[in-house]
Amino acid sequence: MSDLSDVIPQPRRTTSGAGGFFELGPATEVVAGDGTERTARWLRAEVGAATGLPLAPGTGPGDAVTLSLDGALGPEGYRLDVEPTGVRLAGGDPAGLFWGAQTLRQLLGPDAFRRAPLPGRRWRLPAIRIEDAPRFGWRGLMLDVARHFMPKEGVLRYLDLMAAHKLNVLHFHLTDDQGWRIEIRRHPRLTEVGSWRSRTKFGHRASPLWEDKPHGGHYTQDDIREIVAYAAERHITVVPEIDVPGHSQAAIAAYPELGNTDVVDTGALSVWDTWGVSPNVLAPTDHTLRFYEGVFEEVLELFPSEFIHIGGDECPKEQWRRSATAQARIEELALADEEELQSWFIQHFDTWLAERGRRLIGWDEILEGGLAKGAAVSSWRGYAGGIAAARAGHDVVMCPEQQVYLDHRQHAGEDEPVPIGFVRTLEDVYRFEPVPAELTSHEAEHVIGTQANVWTEVMENQQRVDYQTFPRLAAFAEVSWSTLPAPGERDFDAFERRMAAHYRRLDALGVAYRPPGGPLPWQRRPGVLGRPIDGPPPNK
Repeated sequence: MSDLSDVIPQPRRTTSGAGGFFELGPATEVVAGDGTERTARWLRAEVGAATGLPLAPGTGPGDAVTLSLDGALGPEGYRLDVEPTGVRLAGGDPAGLFWGAQTLRQLLGPDAFRRAPLPGRRWRLPAIRIEDAPRFGWRGLMLDVARHFMPKEGVLRYLDLMAAHKLNVLHFHLTDDQGWRIEIRRHPRLTEVGSWRSRTKFGHRASPLWEDKPHGGHYTQDDIREIVAYAAERHITVVPEIDVPGHSQAAIAAYPELGNTDVVDTGALSVWDTWGVSPNVLAPTDHTLRFYEGVFEEVLELFPSEFIHIGGDECPKEQWRRSATAQARIEELALADEEELQSWFIQHFDTWLAERGRRLIGWDEILEGGLAKGAAVSSWRGYAGGIAAARAGHDVVMCPEQQVYLDHRQHAGEDEPVPIGFVRTLEDVYRFEPVPAELTSHEAEHVIGTQANVWTEVMENQQRVDYQTFPRLAAFAEVSWSTLPAPGERDFDAFERRMAAHYRRLDALGVAYRPPGGPLPWQRRPGVLGRPIDGPPPNK
C-alpha cells in the first residue's frame, strides 16, 4: 500500500477516508458497468498478473471493485472512492475510468507494476476519495524511431509506460533522412532501400566515431495496426509523422526522382548515415505531390487520428534556389520566394488532408511564408511560434526544445552519456509551463496541450532511450496533467519525495532511468563526443 501523497501525476483533489483500508483478495470481484469493459480487462490482465488474483467478473456490491461511467465528471475525469467495504471507480468517459485505474494501481504499491506476484504481499488500498481530471487534452510523447529504429515490442512497451503516466498521445516520428520506418505498399522501395543505412555516426555529428554495421528496420502495415490498436486499448492516440519537404533523404535514396535532379545526382544518394540537416529535399513537382498523396492515402488507412503530422521543419532552400524546376514553379504560382514555395507545399497537404476529414499539424516552420490554413503547430523553437500561431487562431502543442527535448543532457557532469544540448534537470522539466504568459485567456485556449520530444540520434538502444526519457517524463506527465502553481511556486522538494516511491515503480517496470545520483557505470559512454555545454543547441 502506497502513501496517499505518492501518486504521480498529482491528483486535483484528495480526501483521506475515516481510516482503514480495503484489501484485495481471492474473492475480490470486478463489477463492470456498461462501457467499462475495456478497463475491467486491463485490471484483470495487469493488476491481476502482478497480484496473482483472479479479479473475476461479479455483481457486487461487497468485496468488489465497481466500475461505472458518470458524464458529470467531464472528459478524462474520474472519481475513486475506497472504503473498507469496497472500491468504487467512476469515469467521466472510458478514458477517465482508465486513468482512474492507473491511480488505483499506484496506490497498491510498486509491486503492482510487476508481471508476476511476489510471495507474501498484501494488496491494500488506503481509504480515500480522489477526484481528478487533466489540465490538457493533448499530453504527448514524441518518439523518434527514424534515427534509431525501435522494434515493435519496444514501442508497445512505451505505450504501457505512457499509460502509467496518464499520457495520451504518441507522436510517432516515422521518416527522416536516416530511415523510413513504415511499409507503403505502392512504393516498396521506401522500406527495401530507405529503411536501412550501411553505417551510423556514433555520438554527436562532430564525433569521429562510426558504428560500421548496417542499421535499420521498419514496421509492416500489420505491425502499425497492432500498435494503433494496442494504443487505443490504453486510450492513447497515435499521430504519425511523415516528413515533407525536408528530412527526406531516405525517401529520395529510394526514389531519386523525388529529389532536385537538375542540381544534384540524386541517383548517387544513399540513406544518410550522420546527423544534422541534410541539404537533399523534395522537388516541388507534381510527381512529388502525387507520390506523397499515395503515401498519405495508406497512412490514413492505418491511423484513425484526427491529426496527421507532416514535419515541415528544417528544409534548406539552397537546392530550390539553384533548381530551374523549382524556380519555374515559383514563377508559375506567382510566389515571392522559396519560403513561400515551402508554404505552398504545406498548404497543398493541408487542403488534401482537410478534404478527407483530417487535420494537418507541423513543426513551427510551417509558419514561414504564410500560415497553412487550418493547420495546428508543434512549437519547438521556443515559445515564439506557438504564440504567433495561437494569436492567429491556430491550435498549438507546446514542445520547446529549451524545456522538453529529452535528448538534452540531464546534468553538467562529465559522466553524462553523449552530452548534447542544454542542461535540463528533473527540476527544470518540473518547472516547465506550457502556456506562455504573453497569451490572453482567449488565445491560451488554443494551447491544446504539450509533449516531450525524444530524438534518438544518440540513443542507439532501448536502455539509452530509457535513460534520457526517465525520470524526466514523470515530471513532464505531472506538468501536462496536473493544475500546478506558477513555475517558481511549484514545490519541487515535495515532488522529489513522491519520486522516491515512483523510482520503485520504474524499477518494477524494468525502466533503465537515470538515477538521482548520476549514471551507473554501464550507462556512461566515455570518449563519445557530445555538444559542448556552452555551444548552441543541436538541430533536430
